[in-house]
Amino acid sequence: MSLSVDVFVVGADGKRQVQDVPDGDSDSAGFESWRNRVWGSEVVRSLGAVFLPALVEADLQVEPAQVPAFLRECLLLRENLARIVAETEPVRSVEEHRGAISARLAIIEDAARRASAVGGGILIW
Repeated sequence: MSLSVDVFVVGADGKRQVQDVPDGDSDSAGFESWRNRVWGSEVVRSLGAVFLPALVEADLQVEPAQVPAFLRECLLLRENLARIVAETEPVRSVEEHRGAISARLAIIEDAARRASAVGGGILIW
């Protein structure tokens, strides 16, 4: 299984409405095992990340008001990508590991920007 990242908006009825992923975009936020191995890893926690490490315990829901802080956390991880790659166990080569984390982080960042543009939030599940 894999983790998916989706954008949601809160409807007039107060219910969460998950938005379709735009054509040509991906919703892959990594493998299910990344809840612990990458997003919830000790290195990610040590950087001060709080949103993505929550995936260790449950699916993540980032409320619309939290999206700017979530984007800052994504930037923090991007700025420390080399350290995250070095301190998490690659499934294949280190370069493939770096590419996979970078690509999934880009997908998450894109979803967060789309959420911000529509006043929505983010689900990673």
